[in-house]
Amino acid sequence: MKHVTYATKGVCSVKIDFDIDEEKKLHNVAFLGGCNGNLKAISKLVEGKDAAEISDVLRGNLCGMRGTSCADQFAKAIDENIG
Repeated sequence: MKHVTYATKGVCSVKIDFDIDEEKKLHNVAFLGGCNGNLKAISKLVEGKDAAEISDVLRGNLCGMRGTSCADQFAKAIDENIG
């Protein structure tokens, strides 16, 4: 299992930690900072799911005028680590 720590850019959350197993499934997703309830919900919803599918769903999701979001940053973190 590969552990990832991703430093976010342009969002309230400052860091995302998660694991990707040998089958490219997501586990133990945790956001530091940000909208606590919403990010805990994302973490629960993606547990055990295919990383590429989750990235496809979350990529491009925006928060206000930021040009990104915590979910979009999570998609970027996944993309950088499933190659």
